[in-house]
Amino acid sequence: MTGDSPVSGAPDDGVSRTRALTFAALAGYRPLELDLLRPASVGPSAERLRPAVVYLHGGGWRQGARDMASPAFREWQPGLLTRVAAAGFAVVCPDYRLSAEARFPAQLDDVHRALDWVTDSGAEHGIDPDRILLWGDSAGGHLATLAALRGGARSGIRGVVAWYPVTDLVGIQADADAIGGEPHNTPGARETALLGGLISDLPELAADASPVSHVAAATAPFLLAHGTADLGVPFAQSVRLRDALLAAGAEVSLHAVEGADHMWQGASDEQLHRLLDATLAFLRVSGSGKGQADR
Repeated sequence: MTGDSPVSGAPDDGVSRTRALTFAALAGYRPLELDLLRPASVGPSAERLRPAVVYLHGGGWRQGARDMASPAFREWQPGLLTRVAAAGFAVVCPDYRLSAEARFPAQLDDVHRALDWVTDSGAEHGIDPDRILLWGDSAGGHLATLAALRGGARSGIRGVVAWYPVTDLVGIQADADAIGGEPHNTPGARETALLGGLISDLPELAADASPVSHVAAATAPFLLAHGTADLGVPFAQSVRLRDALLAAGAEVSLHAVEGADHMWQGASDEQLHRLLDATLAFLRVSGSGKGQADR
């Protein structure tokens, strides 16, 4: 477990935690659960509905847990997700089925189920269902961007943060080859487990699983963040999504972390603080409005 692992109660860090709320029960699978972190406010402010930050963990779609924050921040005290909750947000950390349990699009379906829970039941837990923010890193960043771009009628999504996301499965091997990065079109690749076959053998499915294939102007603002020396998911993946969103007239910015590899390996403390500051600023602006969270 990480330092952000929620348990019931409100510890001294000013954040209350509720663990293992079931948001979906699928026949033949384990129940899908989520953890919830909220400011432990008292008095009149406790009655306000908070904007939701739905945080999707990384792990290459094949490992990880719902409370697993980006590795570079795991030793921070307070932890990453605790800091976000303390800033005035309700942080929702849902499960999604891993690639050994089910193939794509099961993972995206599970994210949509979590969003439906926020919309339908969030108000009971102090969440404003009209102010939903998606945030994920790596595989979670891929799912966050894809869920927003393929969100259908989910008008409550106000913003998307994606740290080092996969955005174009069809083009990722060429991006990796250009920088000497990790393989993506081999039998043991993460993408192969996700799709159930090689990218080259399943081009239509790979394209459908790629956020760049679903870009439209009518979408929430995006903040992309990526290390320029990422060998796991090439920096070009975020550049490609940024350019596609800009071409469609959408609002997007790309925060480049110079010299950082995947999962912010090699990033300095100063770079990490700047990144977190930029992320929180984006979440505050995107989540502002009616019932604005306390500052």
